[in-house]
Amino acid sequence: MVLFFEFYGVLTSFSTHIIILLKEDLYMSDVLTARQTQILKALIDEYIETAEPVGSEVLEKKYNLDVSSATIRNEMADLTKMGYLRQPHTSAGRMPTSKAMKFYISQLMEEKKMSLADEIKVKEKVSEVKDNIDELMDEMVHSLAEKTSSLSVGVVDDGRNWVAGLPYIFNNPEFRDLNLCAGVFSFLDEEERLLDLFFQRFLGSSPVEVLFGDELGFPYLEPIGIVATHFNIKGQRGALGVIGPMRLSYPYVVPLLRYYGSVVEEVV
Repeated sequence: MVLFFEFYGVLTSFSTHIIILLKEDLYMSDVLTARQTQILKALIDEYIETAEPVGSEVLEKKYNLDVSSATIRNEMADLTKMGYLRQPHTSAGRMPTSKAMKFYISQLMEEKKMSLADEIKVKEKVSEVKDNIDELMDEMVHSLAEKTSSLSVGVVDDGRNWVAGLPYIFNNPEFRDLNLCAGVFSFLDEEERLLDLFFQRFLGSSPVEVLFGDELGFPYLEPIGIVATHFNIKGQRGALGVIGPMRLSYPYVVPLLRYYGSVVEEVV
């Protein structure tokens, strides 16, 4: 059984221990039918895989939706009116909005757990460097970057930060936009904005939190997604984050970050 409660703009999922930070105008008050939910999940799964707008014909052929392409198209039109999908070009398929991604993460996605062998490796690495914050955070961000093939960031509240995996962003078609790349590089160079993001924008009240670029108000960062975990490290507040396109592989990234945060809390 999955229970969801809303408190002051925060939707808490006690089934997955994720907090999705919401803007007030993005509350998920719309009630989706079972068919709309099924279509939305299939479309987001396809979009995460391809980074391309998704058409009704693709969903009909690839997913077992048991409805016609015309019916899927009509449902997609309704989901667009409800703010879950957007159409980048008149003749193109649809892409999920941040509202849809929040709904997907909190209620629809199926998490991909780490293997026991990988969990043991991470814990052993943390144990080896637990007495040195610099070595520990450097190890964590490089490990995260390697495992997620994404840009990874570590921050402690005295202003220090660690970054790994910058080249991975160029594997994503979204980052062909030079303004987006410049926005990310600029953001990483500004210590105050990093601290603001990880210790002010993120509440730090759940093992894993997710924010999207259109909520941050930072120039050119609208297409990104950020997943973060918080922990205490030798009397300081610390955070690890994975930054990528809005279509990050959340089923893999979310449980991975949750485990990394828990290991630091347990071992250090």
